[in-house]
Amino acid sequence: MTSTTDATPSQPAPQPSSQPGDGTYGELRAQLATLTTEAFRPELSEIDRLPTQEIARIMNGEDATVPAAVAEQLPAIAAAIDGTAERMARGGRLIYAGAGTAGRLGVLDASECPPTFNTDPSEVVGLIAGGPSAMVTAVEGAEDSKELAAQDLADLDLTADDVVVGISASGRTPYAIGAVEHARERYGALTIGLSCNADSALAAAAEHGIEVVVGPELLTGSTRLKAGTAQKLVLNMLSTITMIRLGKTYGNLMVDVRASNEKLRARSRRIVALATGACDEEIEAALAATDGEVKNAILTILGGVDAATAADLLTDSSGHLRAALDAARAT
Repeated sequence: MTSTTDATPSQPAPQPSSQPGDGTYGELRAQLATLTTEAFRPELSEIDRLPTQEIARIMNGEDATVPAAVAEQLPAIAAAIDGTAERMARGGRLIYAGAGTAGRLGVLDASECPPTFNTDPSEVVGLIAGGPSAMVTAVEGAEDSKELAAQDLADLDLTADDVVVGISASGRTPYAIGAVEHARERYGALTIGLSCNADSALAAAAEHGIEVVVGPELLTGSTRLKAGTAQKLVLNMLSTITMIRLGKTYGNLMVDVRASNEKLRARSRRIVALATGACDEEIEAALAATDGEVKNAILTILGGVDAATAADLLTDSSGHLRAALDAARAT
């Protein structure tokens, strides 16, 4: 599938002279001109003249290229996940740090871990340059401060067991770079740099560099598009597979789901049914005995143990249901 109209491949447009003497922003303009994510695509310069469906087709084709770019980084992603799971298994936290779209994606991923995996809100944290208000309103200048990132991490009482993920489409955002630099140098935390440009300063600053090069955007420099999609896919992998490694799932079932509303309460019963094949009456009894804990309920049914024993076995197995089941069946 092609990602654009039948045009020649995109090339960066000729850039105006950006020598230091050209004004306050000359140096920054020169930096941006070197970034793939900022490249101008002349073949799309009249996209606003196209029918709406054709623009949608082009945009859909663009999005279809993102998974392939992510696939090229799977070895680096897997290594980062293994390192993250190792730190979190000994009590460390997963902390995202970014500005703008990148920061919002980190906050989004962090906020979805408690209901999905029953994590404490302090275990996966999203930091966005400018603080919580920056989720909905741009905070001017916040992304340009490495010092702000260092202070935000200091406020979390960072430790060497923590994992800090700097997220930046350009790979040059001072807030994201400052976060990984400070976390690595001051605390010895594990650091991951996620960007969408090759040879980025962010990847160089981090122990694990993940550079998903998705190419120039449909709208020049609008990195909430392909770059944002790529970052979301990688963050999905990072949190989800880490939680799988930590025993938060049983196969592909979310056995640590927090049943905080009617939909999730219904889902928890469905999960117990899928895992055990038990009848509704047995499922309700197991959930009642285990205070609604899905993982514990499954263990009482499949392991043939009472609720108290199930809780002890899960504690002994660090929450890994398969290991607890093996222990139950061995007794």
